[in-house]
This record gives sequence, structure tokens and C-alpha cells, in this order.
Amino acid sequence: MSQFRSGFVTIIGRPNVGKSTLLNHYLGEKISIISNKPQTTRNKIQAIMTKDNYQIIFLDTPGIHKPRTRLGEYMVKVAKETLNEVDIVLFLINPSEKPNEGDLHIINQLSTVKTPIILVINKVDTVSKEILAKTIDTYSKLYDFKEIVPISALKGDNTDRLLNIIVSLLPEGPQYFPADMITDQPEKFIVSEIIREKLLHNLKEEVPHGTAVEVISMKADDEKGIVNINATIYCEKETHKAIIIGRNGQMLKKVGTSARVEIERLLGSKVFLELWVKVKKDWRDSPSVLKTLGYQ
Repeated sequence: MSQFRSGFVTIIGRPNVGKSTLLNHYLGEKISIISNKPQTTRNKIQAIMTKDNYQIIFLDTPGIHKPRTRLGEYMVKVAKETLNEVDIVLFLINPSEKPNEGDLHIINQLSTVKTPIILVINKVDTVSKEILAKTIDTYSKLYDFKEIVPISALKGDNTDRLLNIIVSLLPEGPQYFPADMITDQPEKFIVSEIIREKLLHNLKEEVPHGTAVEVISMKADDEKGIVNINATIYCEKETHKAIIIGRNGQMLKKVGTSARVEIERLLGSKVFLELWVKVKKDWRDSPSVLKTLGYQ
């Protein structure tokens, strides 16, 4: 009988390369929110995948980028801190003939990392074989990766091979978490992230990046079979508040309705969701507000 393997795997890369999509694909559940806008993930989200002979604890980190706010500095700090704390690093990129400044910056950060690093080329279904071949050739000259694996996280192409490589590199170890546990994040956090995801999907340009969501209360009414959730959406400007609420409250209603459907699926219960919008000017540069919202 083979020995049980376990370990921690961090997923790094520039914003919007598909880190959360890959994580959710392996878990079969939406643990990390997905958006086509960069810098969607703000925290180090821990997700757990347990099988008969292994347990992988994935860390979905914020994208490594040049920060412009205190929140941005926190996000980059979180991403970098995980590199030497884990057993394997997955460095996700999009296929291209030439790495951009952001990819080169990450490779430079990896120069002092002793952890095995797998280069994962995502979204290969969107490019030709010639571009993929050039991408592999270019990156293999920049760094001595343990493995280079092309995949499509969205379609699941070649993700089984990547998973087999990850498991083969894991050390023998204990089962850190119960087999039925898929994240260490509390339900309140996941609910707040679902609401923020709907803001990202429905709002344009800078507005969604200036938003944060705090679940003020979350109480189950067993008699009525419903969970009552009260959440506040913070934004930085009065003009942003007006956009989030929308004409006759239509945008806020749209965000709330789509969030409620997903939260009900998460909790397995009917949900009454009440959303409020408040302005906190320049909250992304306020240490006290960042601490209150869990960015510390």
C-alpha cells in the first residue's frame, strides 16, 4: 500500500492568468471568486483537496503586481510570503512569444526560492501550437523549472497530468484536515467574496476595484428555514455609490439577486440578503479600515 502524501501548493502569477479558475476546477466547488478583471483575489485563500492517498492544500494568492495602494502592497506581500512556506509552487502564465515585465518580475522573485517550481502555461486552447512551442522555449531559458505543463484550466485540458506531477512531488505526510473539509475560510468570508464577485461582473473600470464587502450579520432562522444576511458594500466616492445602487436601485438589486442565488447553493438554504452601500474615502490606503476588513 502506497504511503499517504500531503503538502502545501501555492499558485502564483500575474493578475488574471486563471489561478482561481484552476483552483476551483480541482476542488469542484467555487472557493475563489472568478472575474475577467485583474487583482480579483485579495487574500491567501486556502483550499483543501483530499483523496484516498493524498491531501493537497492549495493557496490561491493575489496576483503579483506593482502596488499603487496599501491594499496593493498587502496583496503582493501575501503572494510573496507563500513562496518559501510551501512544498510546491505553481507559476501560472498565459502563452505568449515574449514574457512581459510582470512575468520577468516574478521570475526574478523566484531566483531565491528553493521550493520546486512548476511552470503552468494556461489558456493553451486560445493559441496556436507554434506560439505554445515558443513560449516553452523562451521560459525554459529564463529559469530551470522542475516541470513545464501546458493546460486549459477552464476546459480541464491536461489538468490530470499536472495533478499527477503535483502528487508525485509531495512529501509523505499526515492528513492535515478532515476529508470533507474543502476550505479553512469561514462562511462569512465566502459570502462576502460572492457578493464582491457580482460587483466585479456588473460594474465597469475602476469602480469594482474600489469596493469591499463586509458581512455584518449572518443568522439562521430555523423556524422559517431561512438565513438572514446583512452586508455592507464599501466604496470610495459618492459617485461610485450612485453607480453601485443604480437608477431606482436596479444595479444593487441585480447584484443582490445573483449573489443570493449562489449563496443559497453554498449554504443549502433559502437566503434573505440585505445590502447597504457606504462611502469610505480612500479606504484602500487606510490601515484601520484594511484591518477591519481582514487585510492585515
